[in-house]
Amino acid sequence: MVVSAVLALAGCAGGDRLGADLADHADGRAVGPPTVQALTDVMVWDIFNPPQASRVYAYATVAGYEAARLGDAAHASYAGRLTGLDLLHEAEGEVDARLAATHAFFRVADAMVFSVERLDPARDSLLATFAALPEAVRERSEAHGEAVAAHVLAWAAADGYARTRSLPRYTPASEEGAWQPTPPAYIEAIEPHWGQLRPFVLDDVAAYQAPDPPPFSTEAGSAFFEDVREVYAVDQALTDEQRAIAAFWDCNPFVLYEEGHLSYAAKKISPGGHWMGIAAIATEAAGDAPVEAWAALSQTAVALADAFIVSWMDKYRTNVIRPETVIRRTLDPMWQPVLQTPPFPEYTSGHSVISAAAAEVLTAIYGDLAFDDDVEVPYGLPVRSFDSFRAAAAEAAISRLYGGIHYRPAIENGVVQGRAVGEAVVARLRPESLAATRP
Repeated sequence: MVVSAVLALAGCAGGDRLGADLADHADGRAVGPPTVQALTDVMVWDIFNPPQASRVYAYATVAGYEAARLGDAAHASYAGRLTGLDLLHEAEGEVDARLAATHAFFRVADAMVFSVERLDPARDSLLATFAALPEAVRERSEAHGEAVAAHVLAWAAADGYARTRSLPRYTPASEEGAWQPTPPAYIEAIEPHWGQLRPFVLDDVAAYQAPDPPPFSTEAGSAFFEDVREVYAVDQALTDEQRAIAAFWDCNPFVLYEEGHLSYAAKKISPGGHWMGIAAIATEAAGDAPVEAWAALSQTAVALADAFIVSWMDKYRTNVIRPETVIRRTLDPMWQPVLQTPPFPEYTSGHSVISAAAAEVLTAIYGDLAFDDDVEVPYGLPVRSFDSFRAAAAEAAISRLYGGIHYRPAIENGVVQGRAVGEAVVARLRPESLAATRP
């Protein structure tokens, strides 16, 4: 198969938002959104898979928060609350916390992405807003950010990620009902060992295990085959709105298209990237001060990261076959789902888990905030409006049924699983002052 072109769609609309946010930053308001947008654009370009992207968001935004909270007694360190994170370096002398946070974020991001140079424009523009600071303050601020970043990177190095890079590749099981690679690219299963990573907040990942899915069966009337039939039936009767919902929440970082003898790929935002974008929208809508923005972004990122660990634990524990494979074998050999099936087992639905987790954190901070979600505009999709974060999460979850890539139990049990993760993050990390200081 020849890949004839790669459509690099990342960042085509990021510039407008970045420019506006830099102006806000110069007035002393939130610094989170432009940095997160820059990191998202680079990870889209580098084609980070969803679990990997969530890990980068978490460590980079935690570094931003830990530097931003300098001198703010109302916002406590995450040390001792995030697993394995010890007390961080304290600055000496006058330090600008905003500059320190910006520097810490980008230093961690630099260490974790491939195309480091693509972070430079956003970094340079942001750092230029601090040009009026006295030179000694700038130097101390950057040194503090550097120290925080080094501490966070040392913490990250012990999370088990490096070990998983050397573990054996996943070999699809041969028994009936086990996951198999799906067309058009038949990509091997990604991140089969992700459930072994050290979580950020969860004390016992196994305690968040979802109920077992229905046992595989193609017998008429069996629970599993009724779920298969539902996916097929929903696909046959999709409305235009349901197709739009499926497309909006696709968030597949690498989609392969075929035209005749040629194939080409499109890069898209990851599901975690979409929710980090929603978190950025919320920080802007609330007019958050820098430390509040970093708190919201880092807590959302931690929820996403732990949700991916939990979901991936269940995916490779249950190893459930995808609807596309079963439907082609039993109901319709030519059937194709609306969305391209991602390359990993089906249960639980990652979108359902991570969306529910992020929504719980954001609701704890901002309440039932109505918002316009423009995160997918750079990827050619229109704005969608939601009455609350939980409403957005519910739509993200059901979109996987509309897209033909998940059965209902993976969606419904995934939502429950994600809510539990989000609640654990809120219980451990949410500073009371964040809610108390809101108008």
